[in-house]
Amino acid sequence: MSTPAEPSAVAGDETSPATPAPSGSRVLVVWTGVLAALVLAVDQLTKWWAESALTVNAEPIPLVGDLLGLRLIYNPGAALSIASGYTWILTIVVTVVVVFIVRAIGRLGSRGWAVALGLLLGGAVGNLIDRLAREPGFARGHVVDFIDYAGFFVGNVADIAVVAAAVLIALLSLRGIGLDGKRHTGDESDEPVAKADGEQGDPA
Repeated sequence: MSTPAEPSAVAGDETSPATPAPSGSRVLVVWTGVLAALVLAVDQLTKWWAESALTVNAEPIPLVGDLLGLRLIYNPGAALSIASGYTWILTIVVTVVVVFIVRAIGRLGSRGWAVALGLLLGGAVGNLIDRLAREPGFARGHVVDFIDYAGFFVGNVADIAVVAAAVLIALLSLRGIGLDGKRHTGDESDEPVAKADGEQGDPA
């Protein structure tokens, strides 16, 4: 005596759809945003502290001998006070950079690039907020700098994040690792950096 076949999970069975696994790219996007938000928060909090605790243009307060100190200044230009008379142009440039980073994040497939873009986005937005919201006016605001490097230049946490991102991006580029996590070098332009369980993995 035969019995009716019971439903079973077989390949191609449309009655039992599998729950899709979370997208690795989506996870990287989330962590990039979290890192950027953390950098931004630390940058703004330390700038608030510097304005509360330090005197503008005072003598540096030593932290590590003459190598590192604290000195509050308001910088109208870029790093090393370059282009001090073109603050509004710098604001436009940074805004374009932020838009480019946000667009690039959607193509992430690499943990290294996620860290780099998170640092770069957080640092860029940190200084952009100063230019948009601080005196002497919208898009002409001066950036709060307070970390004195042996008297050569004065920076902030956002600058540190941007420099770290630049170094990491240079290393990733030298290794030929693209945003998608694949190596783009010569004839092996589409070779995954790493594989696990038959799937493309993320580079460290």
